[in-house]
Amino acid sequence: MSYILGIDGGGSKTVCVLMDDSRRVLGRGEVGPSNYQSIGIEATLQSIQSAIHNTVETAIITNTLKIDAICLGLAGVGRAADIEVVKGLIQELQNNKYLPINWVLQPANIVICNDALIALVGGIGQPVGIVVAAGTGSIVFGRNHQGNTKRVGGWGYILGDEGSAYKIAIAGMNTALKSYDGREMSTSLIEGFKQYLDLESIEDLIEVIYRREWGVKQIAALAPVVDFAAASGDLVANSIIDDAVKELVKATSTVIDAIFSPDSVLEVVTTGSVWRGRSNLHDRFAASLVKKFPEVNVIFPRDEPAYGAGLLALQTIQS
Repeated sequence: MSYILGIDGGGSKTVCVLMDDSRRVLGRGEVGPSNYQSIGIEATLQSIQSAIHNTVETAIITNTLKIDAICLGLAGVGRAADIEVVKGLIQELQNNKYLPINWVLQPANIVICNDALIALVGGIGQPVGIVVAAGTGSIVFGRNHQGNTKRVGGWGYILGDEGSAYKIAIAGMNTALKSYDGREMSTSLIEGFKQYLDLESIEDLIEVIYRREWGVKQIAALAPVVDFAAASGDLVANSIIDDAVKELVKATSTVIDAIFSPDSVLEVVTTGSVWRGRSNLHDRFAASLVKKFPEVNVIFPRDEPAYGAGLLALQTIQS
């Protein structure tokens, strides 16, 4: 029996799964963030070690655990320099005598990739297709049967992230203030933000956004205000949702045009908080995309990214 580890490391959490060579998940652990670009290398190592340790503790295995392959899908890993950093982390893991693991890794059984690829593999079940991630930020990533990949977006909240919760929230607040000024038609977004944030006046958004030093995640968390207004029939809010859909469809279409043929039969998996709203953004996106590419099937994830990492690791010992 062969055992592998799949690790999903992001800006908010680190998830590790232990699998055997029949794809059975034997253990799972979850801890804090492991994006070394934001928290540093040492803190990232500690998170990954803790995730592995917690995973092994949940598994019922009588003998010393022998790990034959590992995949780390980490946020912020895209350049050759990033991969070298992660290789160093893996060496540190193997040198850690406190982890109850017998490492038998060969270079060919170590997979280091970005978190978009493991989200694709976990969501679809194979490394072919497209993942459209729309949460706090947004990115579209695809891989075809020949192994060619294409990424669109992922440029961050200042330079990109169209269709993300952050951009929806910003557009909602911007439009509410324009409506308050008289520059935009009447919208329930004014009352929506007032109630959600317990404001006496919409003018108090100034204090919330500028003086409380809110970051990207806090602002992105306001996207449900726009989603709820759109679901309630507000025309202004629906226009914002429609714009988000157009951006996500455009990004996905760009990936399809780049690495697939127009009549390709493929699955597009949607991940992230934006897709779970009440305004039917997911259905709007699917209908618009399928109208352009009739053979595309838009789905929700079949499994989590960490499981996708496990499948990629397993592939190295079964190929």
